[in-house]
Amino acid sequence: MSNNRRSSGQVFLRGLLLAGGLTGVLWSVAALPSFWLMTAAGDVATRIIVDDRFKPGALARVLAALESQPAAAGDQPEFLRSRALLKLRMAEEAMTRNSSEEADRSVSLALQDLKSALSTRPGDSFLWLLLYSIETTRGGFDPKYLRYLDQSYATGPHEGWVSLRRNRLALSAFPKLSEAVQSAVISEFEEMVDADFIEDAALNLIGTGWQHREQLLAALGSADIASRQSLHKRLAADGIKLNMPGIAFDERPWR
Repeated sequence: MSNNRRSSGQVFLRGLLLAGGLTGVLWSVAALPSFWLMTAAGDVATRIIVDDRFKPGALARVLAALESQPAAAGDQPEFLRSRALLKLRMAEEAMTRNSSEEADRSVSLALQDLKSALSTRPGDSFLWLLLYSIETTRGGFDPKYLRYLDQSYATGPHEGWVSLRRNRLALSAFPKLSEAVQSAVISEFEEMVDADFIEDAALNLIGTGWQHREQLLAALGSADIASRQSLHKRLAADGIKLNMPGIAFDERPWR
């Protein structure tokens, strides 16, 4: 009798294990396409952050695949972030091709997605920067939008790829920023030079940062000397010679 019970129990246990195994396999079949799609969308989002170019139609195909996912996926922070970045880049491209009315509609829809993404990722400094950039582009500068820039620095003050966009935008509004944010902008410029983003730093300095060049250059004392020399040479190539900490200043015009 006990042997029969034992045999029955073993059969039942095997049945449970088999059912569990089949469930795992079926879940993998259903979940893996979604997983790989989110991975691909994440890679595209990263390329958007670093301002990569895409083949015509590539973004639209990725967006269509994302939006074909089950409704539950739409609540995931990574899904919302990737979709927002895709729509924003597509809206940006639409502005160069379509009428202003169509472009405005694209931007408005992308802005809604961006705010949805921020509601789930309030610590994403790049999304805050995009919100500031879009709002000021659409409606012109307004002091009320500075809180978005403040949030970008508060949530990610030392993020290299973000700084390549943020520093230029922040320098254009530099006099209107709080002292704390001004200090963060100057430190960010120094970090760009120290990390050898020389071309970006040079363009920021001679562009939106020109009026504040003395403050920016004074902060370079803690940057790597080789990086300072590279910036000095880059500026000199454009005929711009400025006093830079630790770099001999040569006023001879033929040098």
